[in-house]
Amino acid sequence: MTGPRALAFDVFGTVVDWRSGIIAELQSFGSRQGLQRDWVSFADAWRAGYAPAMDRVRRGELPWTRIDDLHREILLELLGDAAVPESDIDDLNRAWHRLIPWPDAVPGLQRLKQRFVITTLSNGNVSLLTDMAKNAGLPWDCVISAELFGHYKPDPQAYQGCARLLDVAPGDLMLVACHPGDLRAARDSGLRTGYVVRPLERGPGHPLPTVEDGEFDVVAHDFIDLARQLGA
Repeated sequence: MTGPRALAFDVFGTVVDWRSGIIAELQSFGSRQGLQRDWVSFADAWRAGYAPAMDRVRRGELPWTRIDDLHREILLELLGDAAVPESDIDDLNRAWHRLIPWPDAVPGLQRLKQRFVITTLSNGNVSLLTDMAKNAGLPWDCVISAELFGHYKPDPQAYQGCARLLDVAPGDLMLVACHPGDLRAARDSGLRTGYVVRPLERGPGHPLPTVEDGEFDVVAHDFIDLARQLGA
């Protein structure tokens, strides 16, 4: 089998350490606002609200909504009746734009970029992904978002739409992700799959997801290992 022509990367958890970044932003926010919360649990709850919010859009309870706006709705619900200025809520919501990559991410992407077209394929909106790339030095060839298709992953339109925009066959595109469910949906849409293990995505001691032997085309410890396996 010849290798893929392009690599599309899930972002939250796969490229950037969302949990540590959001916890740090929340702790700083709480200190400035004089709010006492369990900010670690708050961060986990903020992230946990993401999938149910997308499902509300899928069911037609909400119109198509950017992830920034879904994040803001979840944040307001979690803050409850806390008296926080709107400008400070907006700034906190943009914490998702400021996330820091895993240590291997940028050097690994730079290696992979020498051989493949590399892009995002994220539910994050285009402005979020662009700000993140600018802030974190992520060397994408382009930024592709579910926003462009009006369908969140794992809807097949997102994976197939990414291949269409890159002008490659689905079988010439590999999704790289640390989330097996994302990869399985990509595989069902005809894409190749690269599983990158991120044991700290959900925090120390959190169990890794279950993956069958041979389930994905490539299994890598990090982006450097992925580059090596793909010959970059």
